[in-house]
Formats: sequence, C-alpha cells, structure tokens
Amino acid sequence: MRILSSELRTVSLYIGLNDKKMIEVAVMKTFDLVVLGGGTGGYVAAIRASQLGLNVVLVEKAKLGGTCLHAGCIPSKALLRSAEVYHTLKNAANFGVTSGEVGFDFTKVMERKNAIVSQLHKGIQQLMKSGAITVLEGTGTILQSDLGESPVRIEVMLNDGSGNEIVAAKHCIIATGSKPKSLPGLTIDGNQVITSDEALQLEVLPQSIIIVGGGIIGIEWASLLADFGVEVTVLEYADRIIPTEDAEISKEMLRLMKKRRIKVATGAKVLAESVEKAANQMSISAEVKGKIVSYTAEQMLVSVGRVACVDGFGLDRTGAKVDKGFIQVNEFYQTADPYFYAVGDVIGGLQLAHVASHEGITAVEHIAGQQVHAMDQNLVPKCIYSRPECANVGLSEEAAIAKGHQVKVGKFFFRAIGKALVYGDSDGFVKFVTDANSGELLGVHMIGAHVTEMITEAEIAMLLKATAWEVGQMIHPHPSMSEAVGEAALDTYGKAIHR
Repeated sequence: MRILSSELRTVSLYIGLNDKKMIEVAVMKTFDLVVLGGGTGGYVAAIRASQLGLNVVLVEKAKLGGTCLHAGCIPSKALLRSAEVYHTLKNAANFGVTSGEVGFDFTKVMERKNAIVSQLHKGIQQLMKSGAITVLEGTGTILQSDLGESPVRIEVMLNDGSGNEIVAAKHCIIATGSKPKSLPGLTIDGNQVITSDEALQLEVLPQSIIIVGGGIIGIEWASLLADFGVEVTVLEYADRIIPTEDAEISKEMLRLMKKRRIKVATGAKVLAESVEKAANQMSISAEVKGKIVSYTAEQMLVSVGRVACVDGFGLDRTGAKVDKGFIQVNEFYQTADPYFYAVGDVIGGLQLAHVASHEGITAVEHIAGQQVHAMDQNLVPKCIYSRPECANVGLSEEAAIAKGHQVKVGKFFFRAIGKALVYGDSDGFVKFVTDANSGELLGVHMIGAHVTEMITEAEIAMLLKATAWEVGQMIHPHPSMSEAVGEAALDTYGKAIHR
C-alpha cells in the first residue's frame, strides 16, 4: 500500500474494514477534491476544479472519457456517419453523379471509429496534464474515516498491479456512470444477444437483427444498421417509438423508418423466456395487441435503457442515499453526505453527456464556494442522431397541455425549404409549442437533416424567454435549413410566408 499526497504528516486511519485495525501511516498533503470516474461528468469536473485552483485527483478504472467516448456518443456517431456516407453514395445518381459500384469495408469503418476515439482519448489525457490533475488508473473504493480535517478517504487498487494507494480529500465527486440493462430473464451472452457495448465491437455485420427497445439508442442503431443493409426489426413496449419525444415527431419517425423498410412493432411485450438459439439464428416471441408473435434474426440487440453504477465502491460507507437505483442529490449535486457529490448517469434524470458535464461544473463551483444556479432541465437540448435526426428543447405539446397550458402550435415542413431540396433530404419539420394566452415559448421540436445543429437557436430563445413572434422576426439566411425555424415560429401566428 502506498499513500499519495504532497506534504508529509502523520495521522491515524482505519485500513481494512473487517478487522478495524488502527495503524499509523505517513500521509502527505490531502487533495482538495477526488473524482471517482473519468467519464464526461468526471473529467470535466476535474478540469473545472483545476481552473479554480483546486488540487485534484481523478480515479478511473478503465479509460478517460468513459462511456460517451468509448462505448456511446462518439463511436456510435462515427458509425452513423459512415452509414450516411454509404447511403449518399448509393443514391449519387439522384444528384447527377455517376459513382460506379458502391460498397463498404466494415473493417475500415470500425478502424475509422477506433481512430477517432483514440484521438479524442489522447486529447483528454493531455487536458489532464495541462491542468496538473493527478490521474490514477485503477478501481477506487471509499473507506471509512474519522478524520474531520479531510473526511474523504479513497483506496485505489491500481490497474498495473503495483499495489494500492490511499488518497485523502476534502470532497469527492462520484461520477461512476451507468451500464446497459437487460430485461428480467433475458441473458446477454455477448454473441447472439448483445447490448450497444458489444455492437460497437462487431467484426462482421449480421444479415438480420432484432432490436428490443425503440428509444433513442435503439432507433440510432436501427438507422445505421439499415443503411448498411441489415434487415432490422424494432420491438418497442410503448405504444410508439421514441416515446419521450413529441407525439408528432414519433409518428413522423415511424413513417420514415417504415419507408426505409425497417420493421417496427409497438406495444410489443417481449417474452424473455421464449428465446431460442441455433447456429447463426435466434428467435424470440412478443405479445403484440393480444397476440403472440415470433421474430427471428441472426442477432438481437437489447436497448432498454441503462442502470446506474452504484455498487462495488463503498457508497454505503457514506451518508449518501440511493432511491430507485440512483444516488439522490440536491440542486447543486450534493448528496445527503455533505462531503460527497454525484453527477452524470449515476443520479438518473437526463442521462446525456452534455448534462453530465454541466452537472460536474456546477458541483465543483459549489464546492469552491462560488455562486451557482440550479440547472433548468427544461432548457436542455436533446438529440437523436439517426437518419433523419431529431432534436428538441422544452415541453412537448402533450406535456404542455398536461401542465395546464392552452397551447398554440406552429409547424413548417422542410419540403418547402430550398436548402433541404438542394441537400436532397426534405423529410421532416420544425414544430413550435407556445402558450396561447401569454405567447411564452414552451418547446421546440425538430425532425429532419441536420436538426441537431439547429436546436441551439431554440434553446437560446427559451433561455432569453423570447416568444415565437420574436424568433420569427429574426432574419434567417437564405438558403438554409434554419429558415424552417423562422417559418415555424411565424406559423404560430398564422404568418408563415411559404406555407
């Protein structure tokens, strides 16, 4: 065991929780902050803490960047981009371009994905060095301690096998993230029944696949696999796919998925015990509208959400509370134990990388004694990177009505936008949801090409409490996809020009 710090002093510390043996050890100066987990929430928190002059140590058992960089946001979007390029080349004749026979090398697709991940990983490592942030590669475990001066004690079992290190800190941010979950009774074997983790490591694409779950992750995978020529079937338990989206967005996505020959069954209760496996084929049954339907494919991708990582690192030795599988925090991401904070997927809510980053910054600034403002989740942009893309901020029409608003809706279709026709993708629309009485902008929803790049305008408008009328007065460049935003805003008042 080694003790990590920077200024020698002697303290008493419990080492080995079973025998409670008290020993005297030499401890150097404590850190101001220890961060458990080097994913988006954790490493961003560490950087912000360094900027504020705090002495930081970050503990990560795998690789800096976490799920988002290595098993989520970045690699999946790299695959989506390759799938999009392949789709574009296959349809090059529509643009008057003769490209000859078009194919793809999936090995090189994966190599490109891995190269992007590697480049970004090296960038984060450099950020740690630039910020003088100590990084320990290993598994951290919270220890009991009765030392009031530095109440946080973390034992780190180093990955290189060189032993354990004890770090002491005044505060700890828990950013241990989440992992894919499965349905009760449905075993993930990593071969025929997989999650997105295994899908990102595929060496060969299957000819057919069943995707259990038509939420954000499921629809993104359905989109990219279909573009690569895989026969895709989506089974969604809810009565519509992407059920967290505005109902009209879900309806349009379903239409476009079916147009691409993606099979979709909604209201499908998957019967886990019905799984049967054979060589290069597996099957599962689902109850759909009162009937039992059997589905067969080479593989099955389970995409039914994620479960927080709250076990195995000594959380029960703190005063933090866990409810329904998530660590409970206040608006500053402080747990019931004042020395411990938690951010990212481990606290539930919106499990998005940009949310985790914001939470990490807020937690650090609160620790540093700065004046901070609670995050308004209604102002968080949410995106789906399928083809077509979806993006939204604020309330859906259904949620606004449920909250008691009398709503007024404006909508404009991309098929009337010159740039969409030039681009070759005019599916989708922009939808504004406003309060009919006050004119307050309640939410904006988009489906179509590049809308994930357009949603920020709506977010800024809501942040500044602009009305749809004010957004409509903005001059949008022509030709541009963003013209649909201005037209949808004007349509709220019946003043759209090209409707």
